[in-house]
Amino acid sequence: MAEVFIDGIRYEYEGEHRLLQFIQDLGKEVPFFCYHPSMSAPANCRQCMVKVGQPVKDRETGEYELDENGERVIRWFPKLQTSCNIMIADGMVVHTQETDDLVKRAQKDNLELILINHPLDCPICDQAGECPLQIQTYKYGPEGSRFEVKKVHKPKRVQLGPRVILDAERCINCTRCVRFTDEISKTHQLTITSRGDKNYPIAAPGREFDDPYSLNTVDLCPVGALTSADFRFKARVWEMNQTPSIDVTNAKGSNIDLWTRDNLVLRITPRYNGEVNDHWMPDEGREAYRLFNENRVSKPRQKLDNEQVNSSWNNAVATLLEQLEGVDKQDVAIIGSPHASVEENYILGKFASLMGMNQPVFTSQIEKGKGDGFLITDDLAPNANGCRLLGFEEKDSKSIAAIVKKARVVLLLSDHLVDRGVLSAENLADTFVAVFATNHSETTKLANLVVPITCAAEHAASYVNIDGRIQRTFPAKETKYTNRRLDFEMSEGRLDRYGTSFDNWITEDNKVDCMPLWRFMSSLAEESGLENFSLSSGREIMEEISELVPAFEGVSYEVMDEQAGILLQGVSKTVKS
Repeated sequence: MAEVFIDGIRYEYEGEHRLLQFIQDLGKEVPFFCYHPSMSAPANCRQCMVKVGQPVKDRETGEYELDENGERVIRWFPKLQTSCNIMIADGMVVHTQETDDLVKRAQKDNLELILINHPLDCPICDQAGECPLQIQTYKYGPEGSRFEVKKVHKPKRVQLGPRVILDAERCINCTRCVRFTDEISKTHQLTITSRGDKNYPIAAPGREFDDPYSLNTVDLCPVGALTSADFRFKARVWEMNQTPSIDVTNAKGSNIDLWTRDNLVLRITPRYNGEVNDHWMPDEGREAYRLFNENRVSKPRQKLDNEQVNSSWNNAVATLLEQLEGVDKQDVAIIGSPHASVEENYILGKFASLMGMNQPVFTSQIEKGKGDGFLITDDLAPNANGCRLLGFEEKDSKSIAAIVKKARVVLLLSDHLVDRGVLSAENLADTFVAVFATNHSETTKLANLVVPITCAAEHAASYVNIDGRIQRTFPAKETKYTNRRLDFEMSEGRLDRYGTSFDNWITEDNKVDCMPLWRFMSSLAEESGLENFSLSSGREIMEEISELVPAFEGVSYEVMDEQAGILLQGVSKTVKS
C-alpha cells in the first residue's frame, strides 16, 4: 500500500489526496486561510507551506538509495510547498511547522506580511472569537509588528447586497467568496477589483450581490471582511449557545446550527453533512430566526364574544374536551401538517385513533419553479414525507375545504391554511376550530381556540426530507416550562453557566408560554379517560413509532445522531419528487 511520512510518522493511504486535507483528516494541523475542501485550491494565502521531499530510487534496481545510517536519501523540493494544492505521492516525506524551524519561520513571516495593512480592530469586529486570522496570529504569528507606516485604506461599510456588508480593509484576498459564486452557487456575482494591496472583492458596477446563497460567503470569510447585515454587531460568539438543528423552511433539510443568547435565536449557520447540504445553506433558511423569535403565540387564546382573549392551559383542555364530547366522532376533522414533526403528527394521529375519529389528512405546500436543483426545493415544508410514511392521506385544496365544510370540529396542526389560500374564512365560519400553532397568522385569528406549541428550536423532534432522510432537531430555546440546566438535550453556554436571574442578559419575556404538542395531547387524553397515552418526550414517541410503524423500523435518536440522519427505505421516487 502507498505510504507517506509526515513529521517522522508513517501513514498508509489509498486514492488521491491533497496534502493539507490528508493532514487535517489525521487530526493534525497546518495553518491556512484560502483553502476549502469543497472548492478549488489556488494557494493564494501561502500560509499552509510545508517542506516536502521524495526518496531517491536507483533507476536500474528500483531500490531506494540509503545513506550511511541506512535511512532513505531524500531529495527535497528546492522551496517550501503549499500543502493545499500538492497531491501526496508514494514515499513522500513531509515536515510541518511541528518539526521544522524553516517551515515555522515561513508561516510566521507570511502572517507578518498579511498583517501589514490589516486593521487592528478585533475588539469591534464581528469575527472576533471565531476568526482564523486572529487565532493563527496568536498561535503562529509574530509577537509584534515592525511596520510603523500608515496602513492602506480601502472602502468600509459597503452594502454589497441586501444581506452582506463588506469592510475591504480587512480582506486578505483569499478569494473564497469569489470562488463560491463561481464554483458553488454559480452566479458569478463577485470578483476581485484593483491590484496589489488595493484589491478587494466587489460586485459588478450597477449590480448587487443578491445571490440566494450569499451569506455562505460570510461563513467562508476567514476574517471580518464580509459580515451579515442582520447579525452585525448583535453578539459575540462566546456569548451564544451553538445548537445543532435542521432547516425547516423547505424540504431539503439542510443541517444547521442555531446560535442563541438570552433565549433568542440570533443567527443560523450551516452545519456540514456531506449527504444533504455539504457546507452550505440558502439565505432564506437563515431568516427562520424571525419565526423562532417573533410573532409567537404565547399562552392559549380563546374566542369569547367573537374576540380572542388569553386563557389558561386548564381552560384550553376543558374547552376542547367539551367540544369533542358534544359531537359525533366522525364529525371531527383532524388536519396534520407537513410543517410539523413526525412526532407531532404521530401523537395527533394516535389521539384520533384512540378516540375513534377520522385518520388525519394533510396537504403539501408546493410552489412550482421555486426549486433550483441545489438546496432550494419546490416543496416549502420540511416533513411532507413524514406525513406520508405515517399513513396520512394527502389531499388537495378542494378536498381539504370539503372536509372542513362537513365537520363540526376541526383540529388543525401547525399549518396556516388560510394564509396560503387552502381555506377561506367562510370555510371556517360555522365550525369550531382549534389550531395548534407556533406563530400568529390569519389562520389563528379565525380560530376559536389557539393552543401555543413549541417550534423546531424548542423541542427535540424529527423530520423526513425530500430524499427520505430522517433527521432531528435539538432544543435551543427554553420555554416557560423548561430549564437549560435540567434538560440534557440542551447545550449550556458561558452566560447560562455563570449567570443568574438578576443579570442584565437574562430576559424572562423571551421565554414563550408554550408546550410540546405531545404534552398538551397527553393532558387532553388523560381528561378523556384514555390510558397508555402519556409520552413525555420526542425520544419516547420515536421509540414507539419505530415499533409500530414499519417505515420507521430501527429508527432512533441515537442512530440519527451517529449517522447524521437515516435514509428510510420506504420513500418512493414519487414521494421524493
